[in-house]
Amino acid sequence: MAVTRRAALRLLAASAAGTATGAGMYGYVYERHRLEVTRVSLPVAGLPRALDGLRVGFLTDVHHGPFVTQQDVGRAVARLNAERPDVIALGGDYVNWRDARYVGPCAEVLGSLRAAHGVFAVLGNHDEERATSAALRRHHIEVLRDDRTDLRIRGETLGIAGLRYWTRRVKEVSAAIGVSVAPALLVAHDPRRLKEASALGVSVVLSGHSHGGQVVLPVVGAIAAREFPVVSGLGRLEHTSIFVSRGVGTILIPYRLNCPPEVAVVTLVRRGNL
Repeated sequence: MAVTRRAALRLLAASAAGTATGAGMYGYVYERHRLEVTRVSLPVAGLPRALDGLRVGFLTDVHHGPFVTQQDVGRAVARLNAERPDVIALGGDYVNWRDARYVGPCAEVLGSLRAAHGVFAVLGNHDEERATSAALRRHHIEVLRDDRTDLRIRGETLGIAGLRYWTRRVKEVSAAIGVSVAPALLVAHDPRRLKEASALGVSVVLSGHSHGGQVVLPVVGAIAAREFPVVSGLGRLEHTSIFVSRGVGTILIPYRLNCPPEVAVVTLVRRGNL
């Protein structure tokens, strides 16, 4: 019988709760706060020479709530701002279970993000669409809900498209991306959209949702994230490249093991330049 992501995390939570020392306490007290900055290069088919080296900051899966404080969110924002990315994308799941108490405070902290060519966001499965969109827009963050915007950077055009979590069919994804000869960067909360993006010839996908598995066991790996084509880091399907972030926060249990939180800087490079 297949083990669901939620069931796996609950099982791991029970194991962690039963371990008062060692890995159990490490994952709760230390590793879930050990925020890293991940820097990767992502090959992009058809990327204009002028955009070679463009740096995209990516922050996702904040899950602001009782276990991920405003200070935690602020630390992630400060780390990403210090990298001075050209563009910033936010990958969704700003709070837990659509908890309205945390939407405004989270959006306020994220409003401190700065990038020369703008900050763009999609929503995740934990986000109430209207309230979250409104809160982010109040802080000058553009929300892409099955929508696309084209940026003019260094004399060239780069499209940024964003999907709603529930948009899954190729026809729906195609409508969100639109028709353009310019390369497009697709922000999709769920990395399973890699399949549809590849079918449509999308150059780049940025995703979260998996938390990198949140708990990664030696030999066994990330039990709670096996349904995803890429659990964390870089991947590729045909001519489509993807980066999946481990995210900032946690879900179900305030615990990480062999899977620290991260913000990322993704450098776009012309394929063949790696």
